[in-house]
Parts: sequence; C-alpha cells; structure tokens
Amino acid sequence: MPPTVPDGHAIVIHLDELLAERDMTLTELSERVGVSVVNLSILKNGHARAIRFSTLTRLCEALGCQPGDLLSHDGMGVEAGRAG
Repeated sequence: MPPTVPDGHAIVIHLDELLAERDMTLTELSERVGVSVVNLSILKNGHARAIRFSTLTRLCEALGCQPGDLLSHDGMGVEAGRAG
C-alpha cells in the first residue's frame, strides 16, 4: 500500500493561506524573496524536500509571519503513511 504522506513527511505548508490573507500573488512573493515561482510552487504544493533557513527567513520577512505560521506538523499523516 503506498504511503498517504508525500515523501514520508508530515510537514504542512500554509503558503496559500498566508498569500490569500495578504492579497499577495506567488509572483509578487517570488520577486520579494528572490526565489523562482517554480520553486515556490513546489513548496506551496507540499512537494519540496527541504528548505534553507535563509529562504525561510526571507519568506517570513516578506509575509510578516513566524516560521510556525508557514509550517506545521501533522503527526497523524506520518503514522498513517507508516501503517502500510
């Protein structure tokens, strides 16, 4: 049975919500943080395998948020993914 969590992790990215709350587009965020739209899209869709602290710092500065606002841990997803 395939895992229910992509790449076996349980980190959830809240980039969509933060962008919507700030009425900001992914393109605008890309310009502000110096990260390509493609890479931000990969992050937004939960397919990123890693994020540099420098990138996380720039994202938080541009969005006016804390890392915990951008990322959360869904422990139930990991357990469900391991159950196979």
